[in-house]
Amino acid sequence: MNLLIIIAGVTVGIAAVVLTMLGNPANMGFCIACFLRDIAGACRLHQAAVVQYVRPEIVGIVLGSTVMSLFSREFKARAGSSPAVRFVLGACVMIGALVFLGCPLRMVIRMGGGDLNAFVGFVGFAVGILIGIFFLRRGFSLKRSYNAATAEGFALPGFMVLLFIVFLIAPALFAMSSAGPGSKHAPVVIAFVIALAVGALAQKSRLCMVGGMRDVVMFRDFTLLSGFIAVFITVLAGNILLGSFRGFSTYLQPIAHGAQLWNLLGMTAVGWGSVLLGGCPLRQLILAGEGNGDSAVTVFGMIAGAAVAHNFKLAGGAAALKDGVYSVGGIGLNGQIALTVIFGILLLVSVMNLPKEK
Repeated sequence: MNLLIIIAGVTVGIAAVVLTMLGNPANMGFCIACFLRDIAGACRLHQAAVVQYVRPEIVGIVLGSTVMSLFSREFKARAGSSPAVRFVLGACVMIGALVFLGCPLRMVIRMGGGDLNAFVGFVGFAVGILIGIFFLRRGFSLKRSYNAATAEGFALPGFMVLLFIVFLIAPALFAMSSAGPGSKHAPVVIAFVIALAVGALAQKSRLCMVGGMRDVVMFRDFTLLSGFIAVFITVLAGNILLGSFRGFSTYLQPIAHGAQLWNLLGMTAVGWGSVLLGGCPLRQLILAGEGNGDSAVTVFGMIAGAAVAHNFKLAGGAAALKDGVYSVGGIGLNGQIALTVIFGILLLVSVMNLPKEK
């Protein structure tokens, strides 16, 4: 096992527990999908009032990756690997994640918090990865990227810096939640500094949930996956030590629903799409921080996907108890249709990017 991967996983787990303790929503110390969704809302790309906030964790992760890659001379501007397709795949992955209510990182954090709904999502995630691997083994490729101008490499880091500066100077320009998950957040500076460390370690260790599971299946290599096992163990231990662990259950878990078919299918789409993209949402942020313009396009696709998900009511709704009546939550007809379309898109992209017979 690579010790750096374990250290990175433990650090992410501690960071998730600490950020939750300092104000982030329960079982959501880090969630790339949720936090990009909140940023989309803050920029008024959607009108869901309960999920609008400029999350400094996203800015910190990207800049942490940029600083570390510059320091280690790994920063390299490159682009040109099917950017339009990557934009669409980014949107598909985001919608799948919001059907489930979390990215792969939050899935593991939820598992460590005792949310059995997340274990169902994990099964779907694994199925999606296996589907993606099926196409990888048959030669799927979005083609190579090429060296690009330095400005291309700094596109997403520069955007994040500008966004963060404007947020600090003129927060009134942004939509901000007064209730719901968007209103719950750790202090800005602390969240940013913690995320810087996470971004730097994730860059150096190549931490990626999708890559870890892909490597296990294709190469019997558990190195990358060990990092996420460390996240799970650390979050579980942290919740137990802090007295916030309520036992393993599907009932009324924080910002989660009990519609298990859609938990499974939402994460199946995330796993499949992430394999086609070459990395999970966290990994896309890290790669964009290293200068990868294609990953930057993917991140912008995710932000667009978040806007679509909430503007067209595709995202999952959390389970709730109101007036003594329990609702498992889940998604409506719009979300079910959208997820069906997404599977069609993933299949089309997978087949069209196989090697052509001569």
